[in-house]
Amino acid sequence: MEHAETVTFGGSGLNRAAHLRGAIAETLADPAARCIVLWRGKPLLDGAGAGLSRVPLDHLVLEDASDMRLFLGLDEGGPVFAAELTRWDPDVSEAADFGAFLDPSQQHHPAMPAAAHFAELRAVMTTLNARDAELAATARAVIGWHGSHRFCSSCGVESAPDDAGWRRVCPACGTFHFPRTDPVVIMLILSGDNVLMGRSPGWPEGMYSLLAGFVEPGETIEAAVRREVFEEAGVTVGPVHYLASQPWAFPSSLMIGCLGQATSTEITLDPVELEDAVWVSRRDMARVAHGTHPTIKPARAGAIAHFLLENWLMDRLD
Repeated sequence: MEHAETVTFGGSGLNRAAHLRGAIAETLADPAARCIVLWRGKPLLDGAGAGLSRVPLDHLVLEDASDMRLFLGLDEGGPVFAAELTRWDPDVSEAADFGAFLDPSQQHHPAMPAAAHFAELRAVMTTLNARDAELAATARAVIGWHGSHRFCSSCGVESAPDDAGWRRVCPACGTFHFPRTDPVVIMLILSGDNVLMGRSPGWPEGMYSLLAGFVEPGETIEAAVRREVFEEAGVTVGPVHYLASQPWAFPSSLMIGCLGQATSTEITLDPVELEDAVWVSRRDMARVAHGTHPTIKPARAGAIAHFLLENWLMDRLD
C-alpha cells in the first residue's frame, strides 16, 4: 500500500541508534541531548505548537522522574531520551474524566512554563508531527512495559532496567527480558462494495469499527484474519492481503491492517465479542466519514481503522 507509512505513529524515519544502547554514558553527557517527559502515560506538550516538550537532562522537572532514562534514538537535534515522572502527585480531584478511556484532563508541572501540560496521547495524536508521534508512542509503550514487567518470569525476583531501557536483567538468575509487542490483526473485510463493521459491548453510542483480534501462537496473519472474523461475526473469508501497520501503545500492540474478501455474508454474532455487526455500503460509509450518517459515527481519527476506511473510500489501497 503506497501510503502505508503515513498512518499515525508511523513513517518518521527515526534513527534508533541501537548500537549506542550498551554504552550510553557518553550519549547521556552530550549537551545536545534532550528528554521527553511522561506522567502516567501522558506526554508533556510544549503548549505553543502542541509539540512534545524536550527538556535538558538536568532540567528541574526530572527531579520527579524515576532513575531510568530510556534512549529513544538520534534525531536532527541530537540524542533523545524519555523519562517518567513517578514522584509527582498533582491534584486531579476535580477532573471528572481523569483516567477515562479518552481522558480530556490536562496537568501542569510547576517546573514547566505555564502553557506546558500533560495530555492523553490518544487525544492529541493527530496534532503531533510524525517524529513526535513516534517518540511519544515508543516512550509510552516501553515505559509501560517496565511498569508491568518488574519481576523476572523465570524466578520471580525483581529485575532491573538495562541497555538504556531496552531490556531488564534479573540479578538472581541472569535472565534477559525484552519489551514485548503483541500482534493484532485489524481487517477491512469486503463483500462487493460493502464493508463489515462491528461494535463491542460498552462502546459509546454510534461507535463502530473494523473487526480486530490478537494473533495466536503458531498462527499466520492470514489465518488470524479468517479465524477472528468467523469467530466474531460468523463470516468466512477467502484471500487476505497485508495493507499497513500501526504501532499502538495502548498498551503495547502492533496493529496489522489487512484486506480480506468475504466468501459469505450472513452474520452470526459472538455476543461476548460483539454487540452488533453490519455490512455498510460504500455510499453509506462516505456519509459516515462526513458525519451525516443517522446511526454510525466516524471512526476515531488517528486510529488505523479510520486510516484503512479512508483509503478504501479514496480507492488508495494499492
